[in-house]
Amino acid sequence: MSVRTPALGEGSWDTDEQLLARVLRPYKEHCRYLRSASVTASGGLSSARCEFAIAESCYIDDTGHLNSVEVNICYNQMMYYLVAKSVQEKALDGFTEWTMEDYWQRQLPDILIARFSAQFRKPVDPRSFEGEMEFRSVDRRTPRGSGPFLHAVTTHRFRDANGGRCDGETTLAVVNLP
Repeated sequence: MSVRTPALGEGSWDTDEQLLARVLRPYKEHCRYLRSASVTASGGLSSARCEFAIAESCYIDDTGHLNSVEVNICYNQMMYYLVAKSVQEKALDGFTEWTMEDYWQRQLPDILIARFSAQFRKPVDPRSFEGEMEFRSVDRRTPRGSGPFLHAVTTHRFRDANGGRCDGETTLAVVNLP
């Protein structure tokens, strides 16, 4: 069943520097790759366009290209910011009743990646690249014998100025709903 609330927030918002800093607070300073994020919302779904920079990998010698671990970290940072801004603006199905306090309590323990995929089309320069993420659907589900959760399907894309590209799809499960 799709979750739809009338009069959802719609519009576009440039980077909220204070919100971005708070979203990235759980990350080690040298692992804060997300630099900016513009969010757009319409019809109960939201998306983000982001700028990233990885000066030095947090776990491996320089490979010269974005790798799957870094894609996952960048996806997480982009997703956490997009959900936080969507909660703040009441712009995403399933999250319109959330407060910012609800979000901060659930950011790390209750927003789970159920399935993650990434396909590299051409190597992406990690020093400067863009990312995009879009919520395709958010459904509230209540399996027999357990509490309700949100099931969300998202897509993401990373690319650089030289044609480097990585695309993917991720399914999220948001548990312990407020």
